[in-house]
Amino acid sequence: MAATTIKDVAREAKVSVASVSRAMNGGSGVTAETSLRIRQAAERLQYIPHAAARMLITRRTRTVGALLPDLYGEFFSELIRGIDLAARAHGLHLLVSSSHDGVEEAAAAVRSMQGRVDGLLILSERVDAAFLRANLPRDLPVVLLNSPVRNSGHAVLNVDNRGGAFAMVRHLIQAGHRNIAFISGPAGNFDSRQRLKGYRAAMARYAPDAPLTVLDGDFIEESGYRAGLQLAAMTPRPTAVFAANDMMAVGCLAAFKEAGLRVPEDIAVAGFDDIPIARYVNPPLTTVRVRIVDLGRSALEQLAELLQRPEPSSASAQTLGCEIVVRDSCGASVT
Repeated sequence: MAATTIKDVAREAKVSVASVSRAMNGGSGVTAETSLRIRQAAERLQYIPHAAARMLITRRTRTVGALLPDLYGEFFSELIRGIDLAARAHGLHLLVSSSHDGVEEAAAAVRSMQGRVDGLLILSERVDAAFLRANLPRDLPVVLLNSPVRNSGHAVLNVDNRGGAFAMVRHLIQAGHRNIAFISGPAGNFDSRQRLKGYRAAMARYAPDAPLTVLDGDFIEESGYRAGLQLAAMTPRPTAVFAANDMMAVGCLAAFKEAGLRVPEDIAVAGFDDIPIARYVNPPLTTVRVRIVDLGRSALEQLAELLQRPEPSSASAQTLGCEIVVRDSCGASVT
């Protein structure tokens, strides 16, 4: 059976093909009564507008893209969920890609989306101002997440990584800890650098004579596990460890259990992000809460607003706050 065409709908609704096109694409020049009759006819005939033809008429794909550094782990799952919830609320489809293998892959992913998306969300340590100039059309609406890029003409939405890390270290010090180790994230990662700065700043202010112990990590559980084994073997051993994300903190908990250390009696543990699993590990994890779903939703809402503006405006920069969530892994109450 042949697919229903726009001509079939026009014949069924007793209108011109042009009227069907305007009604189906939200154009003007069609009365509400006629538009309703056309849509009812299209529904009866099970007519599906051709996406490419619609794009030529509206110059919109009703699709937005998201470029992320990786698609693995609860953080990115929650972030995508927030983006997708907001996209659906705006009648938009979502196209997702990753850039974890390097700057060339990030560039290829961005180029592959051109002409297929109306706007783009970018969270990638590979992206700087030069990358944006080289790979993005000037008129494509873009929102950058957790990015150091400024004055690029694009909107930026960041998490207060430095402030969140500062607050967590202050909490641990107020709980009686002075020898606090830090497990960092990837060296080139903006979030990681900001969280390390928060750790150093809080230690300098509240425990200036205490040792600074920084271990390398990469935001994956395995690196937290390796760092945990290193910490367990230290003499003297830090009394608390603050991991730059929850995934590494979870790996650290596993290492301490393997080494026979009790958490928090022998060593306190804290993380960053408040991924869903954080409350279910044993003991439940004290962490810096980033409202991850809200981060994704806010980024998409900002992009949707850019899509609605008929004229370009000055790019905005927003910072989302964090909060300390105290659970059993740090052995202290809210301060």
